[in-house]
Amino acid sequence: MTAPVPTSGAEPAAPPTAPAPFVATEPSPLPTVEPLSAEGAALIDTGRAVDAIEVLLQAAAAGEPSAADLLVRAYLDNGAWRQAADWMIPQIEQGEVRFAGRLGVALAALGDHDGAEQAFRTAIAAGEVGASNDLAILLRDQDRLGEGVQVLSRAAELGDAQAGAKLVGLYLEAGDTLAAIEVAEAFADESRPDTVVALADVRAAQGLFDEAEAYYRRAGELGGLRAHTAYGQFLLAVRGDAAGAETEFREAQRHSEPDWAATMGAFLVETDRPQEASWYLRHAADGGDEDAARILVELDGGDPTED
Repeated sequence: MTAPVPTSGAEPAAPPTAPAPFVATEPSPLPTVEPLSAEGAALIDTGRAVDAIEVLLQAAAAGEPSAADLLVRAYLDNGAWRQAADWMIPQIEQGEVRFAGRLGVALAALGDHDGAEQAFRTAIAAGEVGASNDLAILLRDQDRLGEGVQVLSRAAELGDAQAGAKLVGLYLEAGDTLAAIEVAEAFADESRPDTVVALADVRAAQGLFDEAEAYYRRAGELGGLRAHTAYGQFLLAVRGDAAGAETEFREAQRHSEPDWAATMGAFLVETDRPQEASWYLRHAADGGDEDAARILVELDGGDPTED
């Protein structure tokens, strides 16, 4: 596949007809009202996932259809991994396998790698191809890179929007730049903006910085999942442009890119703005980011190695 190119007389009246006969019909059912779920969703959207949990537990008990998925989202957004797992496991045992991928995320965060792997594989078998990305990261972290590559290659072939880019990332982390280049060029497709970010990462690794920057910009225009984060990191590390990097990190926050809070917090610490960094790091730590929690402890003068 070719890699994307960065850019920039009046009709007579109808005879009268007899009126249609009146036919009695049943009234259409009113749309389902889910007040508790709506309240919980609003709390999540305003960054109050912890407050949403109790509301959504009530919504689930009341049988509101949207409550279950919102509750799991609230648990995960709050980093409440144990509560999330304890709630999802019985659901999956009752046949609700749509929760399997998210259970894998919670179990991985809890350090239960075997349970997480089983959950991710259950999700993939049920058709949730996207869980392949999480499984691959889990396998990589267990020094099972070859298996991770196989999982992502299969997912990319099945059309998963992120798998190709994740595969490039795995190869780059492993230091196999040639394999990363081959995969990035094979999967580059503007209809999947994350592959454009991956192509930019590869060009940066090759030292083709102007080309890389053009791809980062294009990926941002296309809505790549981590486009602004990756571009900001490039500007900081390669161009030495702290102001430009901050602009991109704030765009990452505006677009709710993954790990935006931890990224901004770490950047503010590096640029000697610890007071500003604290809010971002706290937000990331509340979501389960262990690195952000460690930096917070260090900022407070504590020892991050102590329990």
